[in-house]
Amino acid sequence: MADLDGACLCITLVVQVAPGALQERELHLCAGATVADALLAGAEAGLVVPARAPAGVWGRVVERDEVLRAGDRIEVYRALTVDPKVARRQRFARQGARATGLFARQRPGGKAGY
Repeated sequence: MADLDGACLCITLVVQVAPGALQERELHLCAGATVADALLAGAEAGLVVPARAPAGVWGRVVERDEVLRAGDRIEVYRALTVDPKVARRQRFARQGARATGLFARQRPGGKAGY
């Protein structure tokens, strides 16, 4: 919780350690703290923080020397294991052309794909 003089920042640190598994901690840091300071504090608090993983504040990738503000949410990102384009093609092939996207709802009497 922030002090009245603004000397303490309340930050949320979120790390995705595996698909569907999140670790989230609320940290209290001194004013002027950076993303690197928050990651170090998170590791000291017991979170598994990868050393070289990219980090972002509210979904925007930032450098480790970015100065934080009260209420920021720091997110540590994992590397993609599958190319999203390949995953979409595989999903489309599994579900079939008529069960996905624009082809899921066909007009009565309409041609396939319209």
